[in-house]
Amino acid sequence: MRLVTVVLIVLLALIQYPLWWGHGGWLRVHELQQELANQLQKNADIKLRNDRIAGEVQDLQDGTSAVEERARYEMGMVKDGEVFVQFVSPNSPAPAPNNVPSTTSTRGQVSAAPVKVVPNPVSRVPERKRRQAVKEAKKRKAKAG
Repeated sequence: MRLVTVVLIVLLALIQYPLWWGHGGWLRVHELQQELANQLQKNADIKLRNDRIAGEVQDLQDGTSAVEERARYEMGMVKDGEVFVQFVSPNSPAPAPNNVPSTTSTRGQVSAAPVKVVPNPVSRVPERKRRQAVKEAKKRKAKAG
């Protein structure tokens, strides 16, 4: 009787081994479920990023407003006839004056220093195009008046 019990316990253990630790065992299934959940989260994050980039590409292809916004905020550009005004918080301390010119780019950084308003900023439009635009404006005035 004892021999039969021992044999049955050994057989039960042999049957249980592949169920728990084998190729399709419970532990492996649990690991694969965790990997699947992690991969689904990564895919969702990447899809959201791709959707944002696709929207940005669409904006850049369809209109000039996105390009103009980037030029204004990233490169500090202004249109002809515009005056650039920057508001500074009164509570922020003014940085110490730096007389040494910096060789690094400051694009995209906001300064807390007071801003000087330039009454007649230099246009970035080439001189030839500017003269042509002035001539066209005078012609339109002459025809209208």
